[in-house]
Amino acid sequence: MSLKRIIWNGLFAAALCLAVFLLYRIFQQYSLDQIVQSVRSVPFSAFCTALLFAAASYLCLSCFDLLAIRSLGKSLPYPRIALASFISLSLGHNIGFAGLSSGAFRYRFYSRWGLTAEEVAKIILFCGVTVGLGLITLGGLAMIVNPGDAGRLLRIDPGSVRIGGSLAMVVPVVYAGLAFFIRGTLRLWRWSFQLPRFSIALAQVGVGTVNFMLVSACLHQMLSAFGDVAFFRSITAYVLANSAILATHVPGGLGVLEATVSYAVPKEASIGALIAFRCAYFFIPLALGITLLVISEIVFRRRSRGAGEEADERAEAQSV
Repeated sequence: MSLKRIIWNGLFAAALCLAVFLLYRIFQQYSLDQIVQSVRSVPFSAFCTALLFAAASYLCLSCFDLLAIRSLGKSLPYPRIALASFISLSLGHNIGFAGLSSGAFRYRFYSRWGLTAEEVAKIILFCGVTVGLGLITLGGLAMIVNPGDAGRLLRIDPGSVRIGGSLAMVVPVVYAGLAFFIRGTLRLWRWSFQLPRFSIALAQVGVGTVNFMLVSACLHQMLSAFGDVAFFRSITAYVLANSAILATHVPGGLGVLEATVSYAVPKEASIGALIAFRCAYFFIPLALGITLLVISEIVFRRRSRGAGEEADERAEAQSV
């Protein structure tokens, strides 16, 4: 077994143990009664709509992996990509350090389907860039459309907020422009970056932005159940909260998400709304992800055992 494979397998085992610990920690912070009462306090139709937005977000996230694999010139069936993406991210979102934690799970799947450790690392980097592009683009739009809330939260005047939003919108334009004009590797000092095709770069910006809009819509459904809150105010709250989570790397953003959203929308961000949002976007996908991981591991082991037995039978037949 190569050193790279040992490292990736070690990360996978560590991430799995951390996921189990996280479940214990979650139910220490939120009692089952709190979770049930919070979900019940949200209208059934609103909670179902939030679940649909959450599902659509995870569908968008699978497109991150699909685009990454396409950019590598590889081809895998979409159901396999969707399975690897959902399990990796449903656990990675909750564990924290999403690049490493979700990357360990991605390697577990993609290495079985013929991708190398280097290719998996490129997929992780590609998805990280897509997340950054989506967050910057949506954040820029929120600052331009809703400068009042962003200015109050950041304690700067609305005019400066709009200027900041306009500067943020330059980032995806420059990225797409570089992909259009520079076909291949971009070199900056000692570093080199493999740029995707222009069409893939545009898709990165689009899918990344839509993903964060869907998560914000999920949050908006929960906040709207406790008061009248504008959609772009929910977007502003989530973009700030997600930026804080990425900066702190707190597992699942526990405490960071609640504090940031409560600061952004103090009247509507009740504990019930925030717990219900966690249920829709974090807890339910986490439970499904762990279940699918266990099932997939059982299936993979049975198939590998069956393939090994077939190989032994063939070897015996040839020796005879």
